Amino acid sequence: MDDNNFYNNNGGNGQNNGGPNGGNGGPNGNQNPRFNPIIAFVLFSLIALFIVTLLYKGVGSSANQAVSYDKFYKLAEKNELKSVTFDGTKINFKVRDSSTFYANSEDKAQQELYRQSTGQKLDVNYSTGYLDDDQLLPLLKQNNVTINREDSSSTSALIYNIISFIVPLIIIWIIFAVIMRRMGSSGGMLGGVGKSNAKVYVQKATGVTFADVAGQDEAKESLQEVVDFLKHPEKYTKIGAKLPKGALLVGPPGTGKTLLAKAVAGEAGVPFFSLAGSDFVEMFVGVGASRVRDLFNEAKRQAPCIIFIDEIDAIGKSRDSRYGGGNDEREQTLNQLLAEMDGFDTSKGLLILAATNRPEVLDKALLRPGRFDRRIIVDRPDMKGRLETLRVHAKDVRMDSTCDLEAIALASAGLVGSDLANIINEAAILAVENGREYVSQPDLFEAFERVAVGGKEKKDRPMSDKERHIVSYHEVGHALVSALQKNTDPVQKITIVPRTMGALGYTLQTPEEEKFLQSKEELEEDIATFMGGRAAEEIVFHSITSGAANDIEKATNIARNMVTRFGMSEKFGMMGLATVESQYLDGGAQMTCGEQTASEVDSEVHAIIERAYKEAIELLTEHRDALDQISEYLYKKETITGKEFMDMFREITGIQADPEEETGDKKTDEDHKVAERLQKEMDSYEASKAASDDKNSGDSGTSDGSGISDDSGLSNDSDSSHGPEVSSNEDIFDE
Repeated sequence: MDDNNFYNNNGGNGQNNGGPNGGNGGPNGNQNPRFNPIIAFVLFSLIALFIVTLLYKGVGSSANQAVSYDKFYKLAEKNELKSVTFDGTKINFKVRDSSTFYANSEDKAQQELYRQSTGQKLDVNYSTGYLDDDQLLPLLKQNNVTINREDSSSTSALIYNIISFIVPLIIIWIIFAVIMRRMGSSGGMLGGVGKSNAKVYVQKATGVTFADVAGQDEAKESLQEVVDFLKHPEKYTKIGAKLPKGALLVGPPGTGKTLLAKAVAGEAGVPFFSLAGSDFVEMFVGVGASRVRDLFNEAKRQAPCIIFIDEIDAIGKSRDSRYGGGNDEREQTLNQLLAEMDGFDTSKGLLILAATNRPEVLDKALLRPGRFDRRIIVDRPDMKGRLETLRVHAKDVRMDSTCDLEAIALASAGLVGSDLANIINEAAILAVENGREYVSQPDLFEAFERVAVGGKEKKDRPMSDKERHIVSYHEVGHALVSALQKNTDPVQKITIVPRTMGALGYTLQTPEEEKFLQSKEELEEDIATFMGGRAAEEIVFHSITSGAANDIEKATNIARNMVTRFGMSEKFGMMGLATVESQYLDGGAQMTCGEQTASEVDSEVHAIIERAYKEAIELLTEHRDALDQISEYLYKKETITGKEFMDMFREITGIQADPEEETGDKKTDEDHKVAERLQKEMDSYEASKAASDDKNSGDSGTSDGSGISDDSGLSNDSDSSHGPEVSSNEDIFDE
């Protein structure tokens, strides 16, 4: 029998396919046939009646102590009675405070405890049976006892007893009814744990359309066909086409997968069910499967509609033990999801969208055509996409004429849509902090550095002159090695002002054009550039520091990828030795070779790094004058622009820039012009910031005022905004 048909039948006829709560698959999916509210109500009433009876019995026994008539008469003879009340067939009485009478040992213990705790005598009611005694009344009068009479007939006593039992029961029944009603409205005795938690946005309530999504033209084009099918299904059904059952949005975090799903619903004008994969996970076995059934039943009633499951890897993880299989609750939920996706009719206009950044861990049965027919890649935007994204997020922000979003788009290579939105927002906040009503280009540059480089500038604690000299040489070492090579990106900025996220200084390089591939020579020169900081320390100070930790890590990653993935090793050639796992997260590679081969790979990686390190030492030793002079200039100014650096470099070394030539590629020439404009704007920004700092610092602005934590030393490294993948178009060398 086909597994899919098996799941489908169980999901449709209400069989127990989801554990203890699995019998909710029929028309009354939220009702438990084993639970009868009438029986529960009767049982609850009996329990409540028993509790009330015990309560009244305990109260009555503690409030009225019964004694024999002969003891009562002796108390009257000893003049120990304080008051006597004749009540039908009973005589109620109280004793005087001076009396030491106790009805029994329990009465004695109770009175002793009360006397010890309060220091007073407990006023206890005693009673005895009434006898026709002619001597009793004269004796009581003789001893001046207070005599009363009450008329408690049997009828009034019966009414009192009935009311005393009925009223508490009515109150308890009312409370029980309210609780039952709330449980019923939320979906069962467990407070609706089997009820779907999906948020429903009816019609265009999402407030998002494709106009609000930028930088993902290919993804929008794939989804526009789905939208057109939902709007005009007759065009497709006429020719025999069917609506895709599902589309899986795959990409790194922050690229706009959720936004795209909302835009599809907004464009199609249909109800939109939105929930996360974790919403199906509960501590109760079978609850996830019940929620899946409830979600699809509700969606079928409101079809045509869209179901969006964010982070579907929470429930769609492969049942293979390698990916953490063996969880019964999650597997039951996945099985129910597979059955429901096979069971609905696409002609009703029911579409499932899901998003994940871990497609490699999803179950193969979930990814096959017929469930998720399309996989739509939502990747990091290119130069054009970043510019469009910036424009979308800046449309409601007041900007002055100096703002050049194209330059920011070129500088922000590798950033995702959420980063770009954060840059615009940070720029607006900076403008308000500086008392301006419009965002300017300096605000955008500062916001870019906060988001892409690593937080705000730290100027709270100075570091020693020796450490500042080391950081200066380290950063200039990066820049100088980069300038002395052919295939590296130009330097835009060098600074020894630390950032709050840990960088003691950094060298910022931005590409002149959009890159998607890197040659072996470019990667080797990148490694040499990373080694430039450590090489400068060793040449000048004959010592090394912990400040190169981040550079070493990134250089090692590039060298290891060259050997294991890119086929750039002479020893191993085009032999694949690693596979990428979590491509859209950390991008880490898992070795697929034996221990001996892995050891040889380490040796090859070490050789590549050593060659690059020797190359960096040779370049810096040959141009030691430029290293010393530029480092001293950076030490005094703390921040220099790429133009200042290149002007000093050319003046000292005598190396002139190559004459600019037209490449013949229109896009490349345009990118070069944007890069030139970016460099000019960066120079202007740094000059205006330096003038502002001088104005604010006045006479107190000395070279010791750079805010670097003296506790962190040079070990406070910061991760760069991008890893060493070949698609990275921006390098930040952190100290």
